[in-house]
Amino acid sequence: MTWLVHLETNEMKTLLPLTLACAVAGWALPLFAQTTNALPATVAPGAKLVKLSGEFKFTEGPTCDPHGNLFFTDQPNNRILKWSVDGKLSTFLQPAGRANGMFFDARGNLIACADEKAEVWSITPDGKHTVIAHEYEGKILNSSNDVWVRPDQALYFTDPFYKRDWWDYHEPPQGTEQVYFLSADRKTLRRVTTDLVQPNGLTGTPDGKTLYVADIKANKTYAYEIQPDGTLTNKRLHCELGSDGMTIDAEGNLYLTGHGVSVFDKTGKPAGHIDVPELWTANVSFGGADRQTLFITASRGLYSIKLRVKGANAAK
Repeated sequence: MTWLVHLETNEMKTLLPLTLACAVAGWALPLFAQTTNALPATVAPGAKLVKLSGEFKFTEGPTCDPHGNLFFTDQPNNRILKWSVDGKLSTFLQPAGRANGMFFDARGNLIACADEKAEVWSITPDGKHTVIAHEYEGKILNSSNDVWVRPDQALYFTDPFYKRDWWDYHEPPQGTEQVYFLSADRKTLRRVTTDLVQPNGLTGTPDGKTLYVADIKANKTYAYEIQPDGTLTNKRLHCELGSDGMTIDAEGNLYLTGHGVSVFDKTGKPAGHIDVPELWTANVSFGGADRQTLFITASRGLYSIKLRVKGANAAK
């Protein structure tokens, strides 16, 4: 969740124009410049962007369960919602710890970055949660933001700092904004980056060998080699674009968010852009019964578009 999302989660009734928002944040325009106007070749022939619903304050955290049902958050309203494979919308959990980024593990638990108390939750299918991360080296986390679970059920999450109205502190408790690794037995929490400015979206390859991390404030996305002990090595620049959330398809194409959805191939070359008629596009996930629907959470709306490729990380 970016600074722009923070403006919305402060329960403003109307989002500030982008230029003003950038001025408030002290950043220069342009941010997340569109790399190409071409529609990605991964979009199914004739497919169009569809608005599924627009009854939210700010949507985030999309992820699909083993059946292809999409779960996502409406953070200002403190709820997790479900869009079923048959097109029905329902509330899964409310209150929901101000959940932000989410990802299903192989056991069917929903791993959620619970922003309200800077925690990471594991939520069972019946809605009961367990806090699996909260502190590092005796200090609370800044605010877990996005999460990816690797094949062995260990996980990575980003921990940037975006000041929330529901906190009584104004500086990042960790003193730095980085990526963390949590072991599969949930006993070992390790900081695995040291030099990022403000990491936000992340995802990994289904073979568990590569982790992609968007440094949103640096406007870059990096790739790392994942080691069995959770450490990250051989950092390399994947593309000159930051992202709020991201996902990856079975061909290795990376989908980044911000102004619409920008797609990059597995070499980091721009591969197309999906325009979304909202001020900010927060996150993306594959879902649907065949895992070939790209769901897009964008400001007050939930959107989808049919692709010709499957998602790489859809829960099975």
